[in-house]
Amino acid sequence: MTGVLLLGLLASVCFGTSDFLGGTLSRRVPLLTVLLLSQVVGVLATLTRLGSGEAAGDLGPALAWGAVGGLAVAVGVSCLYEALATGTMGVVAPLAALSVVVPVVAGVAGGDPVTPALVAGIVVALIGTVLTSGPELRSATPRSGARPIVLALLSALGFGVSNLSIALGSGHHVTTTLLANMVTTLVVYVVVAAFRRHLPRASGRDLAGIAAIGVLGFGANLCFALASRSGALSVVAVFASLFPVVTALLGWWVHHERLRAVQVAGVIMVFAGVGVLAATS
Repeated sequence: MTGVLLLGLLASVCFGTSDFLGGTLSRRVPLLTVLLLSQVVGVLATLTRLGSGEAAGDLGPALAWGAVGGLAVAVGVSCLYEALATGTMGVVAPLAALSVVVPVVAGVAGGDPVTPALVAGIVVALIGTVLTSGPELRSATPRSGARPIVLALLSALGFGVSNLSIALGSGHHVTTTLLANMVTTLVVYVVVAAFRRHLPRASGRDLAGIAAIGVLGFGANLCFALASRSGALSVVAVFASLFPVVTALLGWWVHHERLRAVQVAGVIMVFAGVGVLAATS
């Protein structure tokens, strides 16, 4: 169990750091460039898994779930990076943690009981969301307004579907699921870039940061997939859902972001609600 928890925590650290880098770089580099180049690196990193000696599994479901997750993460990542680039990271990141709602809803739809803890978690998370985002919606600062909030909630939906798909696909074959996920996301970005006639260019520190995003994204997905195979998804989800804490702390430390007292209370409530939801999923 200790190994599973460590993998879940490591997934959070990788997710949170890659999200911070993605949001930061997207403030000075075109978003599509960050998405496309980092995904190329992610695919190359995933290819190293081909020689891992993993036992054969049922590749059909793994491919299908990986593709579904790839489409979802393409939406989730693009929305999150744009929200982090245009909004306050300490506000956007906690809202992205609501991604854990997706496996909870899937569990209820599949027949899981609706417990008092589940209802309490939803209520606390929703109240926290209102407290966290309310001041941003009313503020007139350059990094406020409804758009980053809406994008953050859309990213939560995308990540929730992606994580659920990775967990389901990895039960059949980890490498196939991850590769299908990464390649599908890359295809989406390539199609969008071709439609917009966008040629991605980056160099120096920006290129190094983009490459780090790709490696961290692969590492996060791998840790989550392995943890979900080795332990209960509900337990893994508790620790993997902590990634916004890393993003928010980096935003506070590097960008010197400040939150109002009511927003701090809202952030705490969101994380508390998310923890309860994950524990009951």
